[in-house]
This record gives sequence, C-alpha cells and structure tokens, in this order.
Amino acid sequence: MQNEHSRPRPRATDLDLSIGILPHGTNNTITDVPNVTVGHSTAISGEGQLRSGNGPVRSGITAVIPHEGNIFREKVPASAHSFNGFGKSIGLMQLIELGTIETPIIITSTLSTWKIGDALIDMLSVDNPGVQSFNPIVCESNDRFLNDGVGRHLTKQHLQQALDSASNQSIDEGNIGIGTGMTGFGWKGGIGTSSRVCQSLADTYHVGVLVVCNAGDPRDLRFDNLPIGKFLLPPGIHDESGGSVIFIVATDAPVNSRQLNRMAKRAEIGFSRCGGMLSHSSGSFSIAFSSSTERPKVDDAHLTPLFRGVTEASEEAIINSILRSETMIGRDGNIRHEIPIDKVKGIQGQIPEIPYKFLEEN
Repeated sequence: MQNEHSRPRPRATDLDLSIGILPHGTNNTITDVPNVTVGHSTAISGEGQLRSGNGPVRSGITAVIPHEGNIFREKVPASAHSFNGFGKSIGLMQLIELGTIETPIIITSTLSTWKIGDALIDMLSVDNPGVQSFNPIVCESNDRFLNDGVGRHLTKQHLQQALDSASNQSIDEGNIGIGTGMTGFGWKGGIGTSSRVCQSLADTYHVGVLVVCNAGDPRDLRFDNLPIGKFLLPPGIHDESGGSVIFIVATDAPVNSRQLNRMAKRAEIGFSRCGGMLSHSSGSFSIAFSSSTERPKVDDAHLTPLFRGVTEASEEAIINSILRSETMIGRDGNIRHEIPIDKVKGIQGQIPEIPYKFLEEN
C-alpha cells in the first residue's frame, strides 16, 4: 500500500527552501506554541474494489488541543475564516459569533464529521457533568478518492486515540491522521506544519500552523517561488483535483478574537503563494486561536509580525504536507503518488538563486 523508506522524507528546510524571513520555532511545528498539543489516529485497512461500508479504508483523525486543561471551563479566544464555503465543518458559526473555542479542534473525513462530533459530545459530557450544550469544533476534508467515505468507518475509539496521543513533541506529517487520504496539488498530500518566532513591539511571540492539504492544481504548484508545476506533474493528473484545505493557526500572543480573525485570513496568502486558487468545490477554512492566559494587550498596529508569521508558516506547512507524504494506493486501485524528491532537487538546480549581494549592489 505504501512505499517503505529507510529514512523520513524531507521537509522544506531539508531541501534548503527558505520560506520568508522570520526564524522558525524550535521544532518548526504548531506545537512550538506553548500549551498546544497535536494527536493523530490513522485508519488503514483493506484493498481492491470499493464495497461501501466495508472499505477499503484510508482515513483518520487529527486533533489540535489548545491546552491540557478542561477547555470547556477554560475557553480560549479564537476566530475562523472561510476562504470557500463548500464544506461541512461543525461549530464555526458559534465560534465566529462568540469568539471562543470550548473543545479540542478535530479534523476528520467529510462524511464522518457528524459521527465524530457526536463522539466528542459524549466525551465532553463525561468531563462536564450537568452541562446540556456544547459547541464541538469538527472540521473535515474529503478523502473519497482513496477511501470509502460513505462507509464512515471512523469511530469514538479513533477519536479517543487521537486525543490520547496528543503531544507537544509531535512532528508527524504526511500520511498520518486525517492526512492519510489527502491529495495535494495532484500529488499525495496530507498533514503539514511549521512555526515562526515573531518579534512585536509588545514582546516576542510564536505562531504555529498545521494544515490539511487536499486541494490545488498541479500546474500551479510552487515551492518557495520555484514553479514546480511547470516542470513536474503527477502521473495521470493535469488539473484541479478538488477537495479542501484546513488551516489551524495557533499563537501565544495575547490577542482578542477580532485580531485572531485577521490572523486567520492570512493563511490564505500562504496557500496562494504555493499556487492555490480555491476551486468551486474546495471547502477551505482557517481557525486561529490564542493559548495565552494574559488579557489581550497587543495593539492592532503591532500585529504585522504575527500576520507575517501566519503567512510564512502556512506556506511552509503546505510544502511540508506534500514533501512528507508517501505514495498511497486506495480503493479501486486509485493511486496518489508521492512527489519525487530527486526531481524537485533537479528543478532547484535549474533555477539559480540571485544572491542578496547582487541585489544590494544593483
């Protein structure tokens, strides 16, 4: 089903792709933001012809947890933004209206959204006895090309596994969790993440981004301004494959929900820098939250470094989601191929960089 590799596939930094100008966080992941953890549950079973309800299964769940306490009791400021609303996510309207998140952020297969939302409510009700209303945040991305989506094979046990595995050391990318069945710019896509350290006049803060990349036309694909799609196309795919892109943006800056909405909008710029143009059928959203326990104190005039952090980390997260994903064979023998690293390096070699010294002298 999957190629075996003697060592992990490279990230953008391993290929000397230098996205933007801000420094990375320690691990260059969303978990560089204090208190934030990420967990995954991956479901792979069966092969061959699709038999709806029986598989094959190529799917999963990814959980982003703002802090390790009771999130319902200790809500975090947040907002969300829709790039293109062809999606089935749960809880975003109340999130935007009230400006807080009260549950872990779950990302799963499109038609499993409500089933996993029900399971999340079961867990929340155990931890919060007597409460009769919750706003579960469940985002989705469609893995139907590789997966038996209608079969809705993901369960409460998969959700529990994703939550139990959550760690602040997670650097897993590619074919893991909800990334298992994804397609990025025609290539095998999946989970990607990146972070930036942002120096504001108020203080130094972190911005981290996790993305589920399931959209994009391979002809448009760019890595750090390298026109990959002009030189390299995946076998059998030459146009937009549809799908979705979901961005989760985290920061430790003490900002309010209105400011987080402005940050959430900047993730779209990172997607565009990679060649994304948001097709008709792309359910594309971003959620931004702050893990800070301080009262909001960052003035709007000082948000620009955070905006830059979101933009740069979003762009790099998209690139990582493609570089780190491995070839996957799914239902009916459908294949999504990993992007060939040697050919990416060859494209880098064909397009020389203009040194800063030359730019300064001219």
